[in-house]
Amino acid sequence: MTGTHDSGIKGPGLFLAQFLDDRPPFDDLDTITRWAASLGYRGVQMPTVDPRLIDLELAADSQDYCDELTGRCAEAGVAISELSTHLQGQLVAVHPAFDELFDGFAPPHLHGRPDARRHWAEAQLKLAARASRRLGLTAHGTFSGALLWPYVYPWPQRPAGLIEEGFAELARRWRPILDVFDEQGVDLCFEIHPGEDLHDGATFERFLDAVDDHPRAKILFDPSHMVLQQLDYLGFIDRYHERIGMFHVKDAEFTPSARSGVYGGYQGWVDRPGRFRSLGDGQVDFKGIFSRLTQYGYDGWAVLEWECCLKDAAQGAAEGAPFIDRHLIQRADKAFDDFADTGSDPGRNRRLLGLDETH
Repeated sequence: MTGTHDSGIKGPGLFLAQFLDDRPPFDDLDTITRWAASLGYRGVQMPTVDPRLIDLELAADSQDYCDELTGRCAEAGVAISELSTHLQGQLVAVHPAFDELFDGFAPPHLHGRPDARRHWAEAQLKLAARASRRLGLTAHGTFSGALLWPYVYPWPQRPAGLIEEGFAELARRWRPILDVFDEQGVDLCFEIHPGEDLHDGATFERFLDAVDDHPRAKILFDPSHMVLQQLDYLGFIDRYHERIGMFHVKDAEFTPSARSGVYGGYQGWVDRPGRFRSLGDGQVDFKGIFSRLTQYGYDGWAVLEWECCLKDAAQGAAEGAPFIDRHLIQRADKAFDDFADTGSDPGRNRRLLGLDETH
């Protein structure tokens, strides 16, 4: 079950991370995938930190287990679109200011042990590469982590070489992981996201330079984070489309305020000028995005990542599948003016240009 239109874009897909819960039908792989299929989703993007969905270590080593996972999802009516290691990827690079907060992303025995936590995270990414290959997947989503985020605003003045050293260290940590993904034939797609060292085009370019334009270093494109940063997300596709390997369909809005701006004034989500919204309730030009991605031949999944400060998750999920389905484009198989084709004649072409056929 691919759920693809002739454009090559597959969907609708649903990122399961925001819906996992202790209540049925959200507490088990079989029930949550049947629920997703009942809403019209054809694929599910699977986080890898919850054993109710996947045993990542077993998936990396056992083809039988991966075949079983694929079969259970297919029986429910969905495909696995991609795996996600967002939480583990965050732990590959953590500034000490955030150590205690990010301990919660790791198993309890690693709390207070940043080096051990990092090595665990790196191992998790490598397991995910192998598991992705066994599942027949070609792209994987993650975060880059951040060593430099406390210095994102240049005050106090940043010392010369600080940013360069930060990206050099980020590359040293990620290069061996990228190489494993390359061995497995899977693209590693970094979500461009505030709080990460890779949070816009300029920082992604710095990272690419530091990893020597590694062919597996790709982008998970999410326009909502670009709205909150006031980035041109359509121009972003024009500039980086060759590196876009995954797509989160997520909405947002930015309402200029006399009281706070893109930094949000430490306010809760409801009161910030930039807010995540349920799909269709924000300002993102999804017609433009799907048109651009179709134009450039994107053939990955269109996956809803639901986050909203106002609307209930169940309503957002129910509205999301038909919204994505309406935006999938069946690519034209002929030019619209082919009916007026007058044929090809080299001699006539020269005459139309006023050229002497004897020369």
